[in-house]
Amino acid sequence: MISTTIRGRYEGGVREAITTVTVHGGAVKFNGNVTEATFVNGSSLEGLSFSLEKPGSFLIDYDVPKQDVHFQFMNRVRFMEKPLNFTYTHWRGDNRTVVDGTLAIDSANKLSANYGIDSGTCKLGYSYVHRGLTTFEPSYDFAKNSWDVAVSQRVYEDNVVKASYQSLSKVLGLEWSKNPSSSGGFKICASVNLTEASKFPTLSVDSRLHVEL
Repeated sequence: MISTTIRGRYEGGVREAITTVTVHGGAVKFNGNVTEATFVNGSSLEGLSFSLEKPGSFLIDYDVPKQDVHFQFMNRVRFMEKPLNFTYTHWRGDNRTVVDGTLAIDSANKLSANYGIDSGTCKLGYSYVHRGLTTFEPSYDFAKNSWDVAVSQRVYEDNVVKASYQSLSKVLGLEWSKNPSSSGGFKICASVNLTEASKFPTLSVDSRLHVEL
């Protein structure tokens, strides 16, 4: 089966369109991505990338113009009878490696950690879901000595409204998203930097259209 996803994004006066063609081969998917830059002034390699993916197992992504590869491997183990998910990601060009882990204590409570092997950075997070509708997510970054917090509310089944605050940058954000369905979804974001005198929000819009061939 072949499917196509068209993603449009607008942020700060800049527009971008990305088209992804996916070939499904059983448990493995092959993706090809192109952007508007690929076709500006004739065809080029700009914005062209390919990836091979087995969901929940691995992802290998190749950026053609940069000739750069990044690898991602996923695994799940049991820790104290609880599911612990690991994700190992390595960027060859940046020579950077990050390990993410998520421990599901129960259906409502999760602990997460993000560790940069090369930089030594570490970020811890906690997620609590109340009655399946409201999610509270505080996190702390040890390298930056800063904390972030986000609260989201599910409305109208597949719509989510989310508010967030970043203590280091003092950015307050508000987001409305419709979870991707068989045909697509969207996300609208507004953020305000509280340190700026104007307090004028920055807007971004992200939409997706999914078609199966």
